[in-house]
Amino acid sequence: MEQEISGLSSMATRPILTDLSDHLRRTCGVPVRFESAGGVETARRVRAGAEADLLVLAEGALVRLAEEGLVLSATVRPLWVSQVVAALPDGRPVPALDSESDLRAALLSARRIAYSTGPSGTALVELITRLGLADALSGRLVQAPTGVPAGSLLTSGRADLAFQQRSELTGLPGVVVVGPLPGDTAIDSLFSGGVLASSGQRGRAGEVLDLLGSDAASAIAGARGMRAFGHRG
Repeated sequence: MEQEISGLSSMATRPILTDLSDHLRRTCGVPVRFESAGGVETARRVRAGAEADLLVLAEGALVRLAEEGLVLSATVRPLWVSQVVAALPDGRPVPALDSESDLRAALLSARRIAYSTGPSGTALVELITRLGLADALSGRLVQAPTGVPAGSLLTSGRADLAFQQRSELTGLPGVVVVGPLPGDTAIDSLFSGGVLASSGQRGRAGEVLDLLGSDAASAIAGARGMRAFGHRG
């Protein structure tokens, strides 16, 4: 039996990588297993010498690790684009989210707003500042701990509006996804993959990375709320 290919990833890509790992086992006979944690924690583990073959992270974080020599630069490739979406506790009236004015109204009417660590959370805070709402929303923003879905703060009553990657909010019990942010306020995150410099199976790891970026994997990614890089819609 072939030796397993191991990978590390952020939580945003965990649902996709779980499905894709199962797909590769069934259709290609390739044993693949990913461990997922918050993106910040995953990058820390790589810097601390965690043993794995593949890494899937937000593009910026992955490129920085490649610059540090921890990921093979020649193997880095974009995989999927994910939208940040708004979500509410189940049972709450669903607001319109068709315009910037709608988004402003939703933000200003929320008592507590949950957001995530990592690039999507940073982008949301920057958006709130750009909209001129930083002072108005001061004290209302609640950052979920690393690796914890922002949606869990909705179900626990710690927030009544949340923003995070669609893949992390879709299907959470007690959570309703309202939709992506409108127009110029939209937040997209690019997730990329690469082979870790410490991998003892660089060739096979690269082959698995190619499979993750293949057209056959696009439908699986789409079912989990992400689109393949370079595909529209």
